[in-house]
Amino acid sequence: MRVIVCGAGQVGSTIARHLASEGIDVTVIDSSPEQARRVDESYDVRGMVGHASHPEVLERAGARDADMLIAVTRSDEVNMVACQVAYSLFNIPRRIARVRHSGYLERKHRGLYAQDQMPIDVIISPEIEVASGIERRFRTPGAFDTVPLAEGRVQLLGIHCNSGACSLLGRPLSELKTCLPDAGLVVMAVVRNGQAFVPHGSDRIEAGDDVYVVTETGQADRIMRFFGHEEEVARRVIIVGGGNVGLNLANRLAHSAPGTSLRVIESSRERAEFISQELGDSAVVLHGDALDKETLTEANVQAAETIIAVTNDDETNIFASVLAKRAGCARAITLVNKSSYEPLLPTLGIDTVVAPNAITISSILRHVRHRSVSALYTLREEFGEVIEATAQAGSRLVRGSIREVEVPPGMLIGAIVRDDKVIIPTSSTTIEAGDRVIALVTYRALRKAEALLAGPHRDEP
Repeated sequence: MRVIVCGAGQVGSTIARHLASEGIDVTVIDSSPEQARRVDESYDVRGMVGHASHPEVLERAGARDADMLIAVTRSDEVNMVACQVAYSLFNIPRRIARVRHSGYLERKHRGLYAQDQMPIDVIISPEIEVASGIERRFRTPGAFDTVPLAEGRVQLLGIHCNSGACSLLGRPLSELKTCLPDAGLVVMAVVRNGQAFVPHGSDRIEAGDDVYVVTETGQADRIMRFFGHEEEVARRVIIVGGGNVGLNLANRLAHSAPGTSLRVIESSRERAEFISQELGDSAVVLHGDALDKETLTEANVQAAETIIAVTNDDETNIFASVLAKRAGCARAITLVNKSSYEPLLPTLGIDTVVAPNAITISSILRHVRHRSVSALYTLREEFGEVIEATAQAGSRLVRGSIREVEVPPGMLIGAIVRDDKVIIPTSSTTIEAGDRVIALVTYRALRKAEALLAGPHRDEP
């Protein structure tokens, strides 16, 4: 498989590194010689200097033989034109573009992306997806991460085990059924001291661990209580940052939680006036600096239950969250782009970190994986993914029980959805063709997992 990635920023370079590590032939185009040289020297990919939408540049990048183009430059227009050129001149079969401007994303304009117009197969909109991800975390206040799977029938929950009320602390995972006999769940991964691993029955949960759990959605609240979390959904919320993410999030919360007292802090007067008109009576918009004590006091931060910091500046988001928590705000959800900050954030009291690049990368990788994969979520950049895949007739996965088909080390099946029924499997469970399988797959096990999922004649994604 050959892939052209347009844009060598953090998303583009990370995607390229992921694909190259899986043996895919990757060429990365960037207009910056420094960026192109960096990916060329750092990863097993080819870095090229040029404008990604120019036909001669795409041709030099191997567009005539490419199977996919992923356009993630900083310019919506470059991404869109690159897809058009890829289709019209080189007939590249799959084209993915990151598009940010809200005007391009309105439902009434979706016809723009038809094959006879601007032929883009998949549009990735980071701001909308990030706002959606934050809203999900907001609705499950005890979880630092939550992802719906199988049309919402199954939940992937990320849970801090930092409370003495956690019923599993110090106990081996093999005792889960004894501790919670009627609620089906599988602990898919444990993160300890910054390192993630797939747990075994003999592993014990320690204070300070983060766990990723798969369970039936109807059992989510009970599972959260079992892990010591009984937080209620916030009714007094402050959003710091009125950009595309902040505005989209405010609109979502106004519709999904209409009883919420919502305040938005925006540093630009012009933008504050604009979003005030957009939000109307559903929110109070304050013009000011979220790092200024007077602004936070005016927003009544001491009485707020949740602060959500989503400006374009990591440092502003982090320090606004810290100041709010110290002033009495109960919970902080913080948008942070730089992964190097991640180890420091728990010590600052930040409850939930949202990484936009990780969300974008998850969205893109789903379309690169085997065709059976319908959903994908990257847990940690170097660790692995939770996937939702349809069991294929003729695949090894449907030839016996989970024990008999020899699921590779590094792959853990957490749930099976058959028709409308959610099955939390054991080693004796048999998977049938057409079942939706939710599994954790580490990157080391990725190729073996794909071979297990694939039918007798393995297809490209």
